[in-house]
Amino acid sequence: MKRSLLLAGLLAISFACTTDKTTEMTETPITYSFLVGTYTEEASQGINQLDFTPSENRLEVRTIFPGIQNPSFVLANSSEDKVFSLEEIDNVPGGNIISLTRSKENQTLSKISELPSYGDHPCYLALSPDEEFLTVANYSGGSFSAFKIGDNAELMHLQTIQHEGSSINQDRQNSPHVHSTVFSPDGKFLLVADLGTDQVYVYDFDATAKEPLTLNNAFKAQPGDGPRHLVFSSDGSEVFVVEELTAVLAVFDFKDGNLTPKQRISLVADNYEGEVGAAEVRISPDGKNIYASNRGDANSLSVFAKKNDGNYWLIQQVSSGGVMPRNFNLTADGKYLLSANQASNDIVVFERDEETGELNLTSWKVEINKPVYLFRLDD
Repeated sequence: MKRSLLLAGLLAISFACTTDKTTEMTETPITYSFLVGTYTEEASQGINQLDFTPSENRLEVRTIFPGIQNPSFVLANSSEDKVFSLEEIDNVPGGNIISLTRSKENQTLSKISELPSYGDHPCYLALSPDEEFLTVANYSGGSFSAFKIGDNAELMHLQTIQHEGSSINQDRQNSPHVHSTVFSPDGKFLLVADLGTDQVYVYDFDATAKEPLTLNNAFKAQPGDGPRHLVFSSDGSEVFVVEELTAVLAVFDFKDGNLTPKQRISLVADNYEGEVGAAEVRISPDGKNIYASNRGDANSLSVFAKKNDGNYWLIQQVSSGGVMPRNFNLTADGKYLLSANQASNDIVVFERDEETGELNLTSWKVEINKPVYLFRLDD
């Protein structure tokens, strides 16, 4: 009898301990973190980190690397211990590309190396899928450059390709303006969107070559489109291009390095009157939805969903919650979307309907000087 009581007591203690641990694990708050690229106006500004903990009603942002000029694009490697940023400036021989180490424990950055971008106003960075190469788009320079990444994230310049040409919008397209460089998921191609020439260039990428990039072909957009940013589907079979000057989402099939037009969907209603300025395009983590931002007078986010026949349709247009939504990003679980509004100097949070993809603006908002890029950290 005593033995039975003793065993029952031990089981009760064991169960209590297990329950306590389970409860403790369940109650651990989830914090979503992002690196934030900005335009700067004083030395105290620079690269920021945003932390968002919904269960604690906490949305905070702090500068983690001051003294850098216009770090308008910033990204990290998959292990998130190395960070790459640019300085969107013009000088000889161009803007700057900076590599840094990141301490996960202290959440701080330290500079490793700095090289010129070999073109004015660098505005976009991309890591190759194997994370051994970095490319940069030089907007005003009308060029893009490729760099090799060393073991300690030091950079070595490999190649710069200069575009030539123009298009019909004399205010915005009188010369090349390379706005993004995006690797295909298999790493075989680099797609380069040039707003100034109205083309999306497809380059072959050979990691073993001294100069790894050679032109394969170029897709000519509709005159005045102004291709800006693009994103691949996870399997690499589709490409989504946001056309800045016409506020259109262009959908392509992609196979063997060739872009085949599939759809053109406006980001605005047919009766819309006002200035536009489409900026960013992203795919939700579950692959169900495409999102695009539009500046100008619209200041909106557009949500697209895929039909059963494989085509996409616009299901929602919603205010960005601020002015000039240059960039936005989603949390890894797809529950929230954060919009960086450059002109209203804030970042706002939307809750995302995980079934439909539609967005609902929340009351969470944080002030920050000219936020223009959000890179999701998953650690």
